[in-house]
Amino acid sequence: MKRDERILKDLIDKMFEVAEHAVTYEDVKERKDDWYVQWQMTEDQNQEWKDWGKEYLRKKGRMSKLSAEKTMGWIDLMYGLKIKRDDKG
Repeated sequence: MKRDERILKDLIDKMFEVAEHAVTYEDVKERKDDWYVQWQMTEDQNQEWKDWGKEYLRKKGRMSKLSAEKTMGWIDLMYGLKIKRDDKG
């Protein structure tokens, strides 16, 4: 497995873990559909995952803080689970 694929695998696995779904990167990597909208996570879970991902990218990806923030923004946009909105007012 190439380094970039390994990083993406770890980020997606962590996303599903934080969102409390029993799914992994291996389950979705070959899918061509919109799998990322078939599961949901809360805004708090999304923020927890992005914070974890930024630190992970700084350590494993050897990125600056700004690069890690931008990269997580793109990964969230491309692969982030649908956000479960709170129905309060």
